[in-house]
Amino acid sequence: MSGRYLRHWQRILAMIFKEVRQAARDPGTVAMMFAMPIMQLLMFGYAINTDPRSLPLAIEANDNSAFTRSIASALNNTRYFRVQHIVASKGEGERLVASGEVQFLVTIPPDFSRDLVRGKRPQLLVTADASDPSATGPALSAINEAVQSAVGHDLIGPLAVRRATPAPVEVVVHREYNAESITSHNTVPGLLAIILTMTMVMQTSMTVTREVEQGTMENLLATPLRPFEVMVGKIVPNLIVGSVQMAIVLSCAALIFDVPFVGSLPLLIVVTVLFIAVNLAVGFTFSTIAKSQIQAMQMSFFFMLPSILLSGFAFPYRGMPGWVQVAAEALPATHYLRLVRGIMLKGWDWSLALPQAAALLVMLGVLGFVAVRRYQDTIA
Repeated sequence: MSGRYLRHWQRILAMIFKEVRQAARDPGTVAMMFAMPIMQLLMFGYAINTDPRSLPLAIEANDNSAFTRSIASALNNTRYFRVQHIVASKGEGERLVASGEVQFLVTIPPDFSRDLVRGKRPQLLVTADASDPSATGPALSAINEAVQSAVGHDLIGPLAVRRATPAPVEVVVHREYNAESITSHNTVPGLLAIILTMTMVMQTSMTVTREVEQGTMENLLATPLRPFEVMVGKIVPNLIVGSVQMAIVLSCAALIFDVPFVGSLPLLIVVTVLFIAVNLAVGFTFSTIAKSQIQAMQMSFFFMLPSILLSGFAFPYRGMPGWVQVAAEALPATHYLRLVRGIMLKGWDWSLALPQAAALLVMLGVLGFVAVRRYQDTIA
């Protein structure tokens, strides 16, 4: 190799070495290159499951018989369901489905065992919360087989003749809140949570770092503004932008996608403003930690990825392992998704919305405190 080509390759190697050192000095870049793929690998490998099991189910047992107990046991054995409640009072099961505490309600009529023994082919009503069609579809197909198998097992002796076709029990499925399993009825309200998370966190995450990079932080510090006043002044314009985004998404949901709205609009506005405030607090906290706008953007990506994949927007929340569900509870989008779908599709009132709204309120208090403290440390 001639001296000319040798110097050529030496210069290229020097440039490569310089780029590697420069990237290694930036923790944000290193995290994007290595931590992000690992995070995606773990989420898709362990957390994402499109065939959820152990879905919570309640049984309204109006006929307390051996057949009822056999049906409950058979549903548990399918592993698609976990019988959480056996209720006797009428209306209690519907309340559990409406609140989201259970996904299915199996109603056994009062004369179920008597009609079954007499060969009258009684009906068994299954009420499914179909606001998220992907979470209920595979499980519903397992109910009929489990019920017929359990009842057939108990029809012995002289009753064995009842096993003949047609099946001894007629299973009637009633899909609530999204009877036709229209995907847009589930995804469009969820998009409101994702759009607000993306824009609010990203916009606010660069507020302080932009001041530092542009050299205007000194001018800001020279003003009589207190840290809390600066923080509020930077957050309020984004709060207005988020409110406009909410109005646009809700208008499109009603006018273009025909998404039903059966709940309270004032309640949705209140919880949406609360959710926007939480995201702004997250972004402002990132802004006080990041040393540049690029780092702030990278931190926003790390926050958005689990918000999209683990909150229940893209994949069924109940299909994830227990430890992932615990981690997802720390994401504001998880609680807001339940709120927006509950209010729009199920008609949630204040009493049903309170637990999720309280979780957002706690997050706002903690993040607001951290953001103010971090900002005080930044300007100190």
